[in-house]
Amino acid sequence: MAEPLREVTDLSIDYLTEAATVRAVNRVSFTVEAGEFVGIVGESGCGKSTLLFGVAGLLSPPGEVGGGTVIFRGRNMVQLGRDELRHLRWREFSVVMQSAMNALNPMKSIGAQFKDTLEAHGDPTDEQVRERSAEVLNLVGIDAVHLDSYPHQLSGGMRQRAMIAMALLFTPALVMMDEPTSALDVVAQRSLMTKIKELQRTLGFAVIFVTHDMSVVSRYSDRVMVMYAGQIAESARTETIFSRPLHPYTRGLLNAFPSVAGPRRELVGIPGSPPDLARPPSGCRFHPRCPEVMPICPANEPDLYSVEGADVRCLLYTERAQEAV
Repeated sequence: MAEPLREVTDLSIDYLTEAATVRAVNRVSFTVEAGEFVGIVGESGCGKSTLLFGVAGLLSPPGEVGGGTVIFRGRNMVQLGRDELRHLRWREFSVVMQSAMNALNPMKSIGAQFKDTLEAHGDPTDEQVRERSAEVLNLVGIDAVHLDSYPHQLSGGMRQRAMIAMALLFTPALVMMDEPTSALDVVAQRSLMTKIKELQRTLGFAVIFVTHDMSVVSRYSDRVMVMYAGQIAESARTETIFSRPLHPYTRGLLNAFPSVAGPRRELVGIPGSPPDLARPPSGCRFHPRCPEVMPICPANEPDLYSVEGADVRCLLYTERAQEAV
């Protein structure tokens, strides 16, 4: 079998503050295969965006990698210097930020920003810059005339598409996206996601997609990782997660979102809030909010257990837990 495009093993990420060291990502492991669409979901504060920044080599103080490896095409990204990462970024992998209005330079036209990116990784002629810039804009459904537009002259959906076009300037093998649809209305969101999936199928790049919206990953992802309190709570193929969720937290997330099919049902939120990662709960981190908590849960931290094609971090799926009930 071919090696994974990106392999993350026991990755931990800390925020070093004066008050405490906060472990925002705790020993997370996963792989991304070539051409795969991996969705990472969870509530705000669960560590999913921090994980993406760590995998992309974009952490800045006070954040730092506390352990683990991120292997991309045989190289450990954690050990690479800033200049080495800059050489790889955009050419071999790229990142689409959450808010295009904040990520794009408001003082430069879209074309000028594309030119800066192309010139940072080569020495193209003005004609080559114009041709490639127009080509990627057309890929995302924007007329090349908008190369002369400034970010504030574009709608939210067009700005996000322009960011995706910039991410595709060198046709990288992996595109990482941090909630690119969060600021869009449902019509623009559907249009953008359809275009992303179409481009992925056409160009063959892999996607790591961070979101809090379960409905987005249900439609577009191949595999889903559910994060809670800096850890993977459950990971499986998308159809498995949605047809047979195992972790109580995963079931809670699904019950908090309306279903697009089937009978109408009352939405139920998850009581409480995510824990303070400077002082995480003992044992299972979800036990203070879990409707299926057992006596063993506060004292024993679960591992990831393989259960019927899924990996789930829950003591419900251990023999010891069953004996303690």
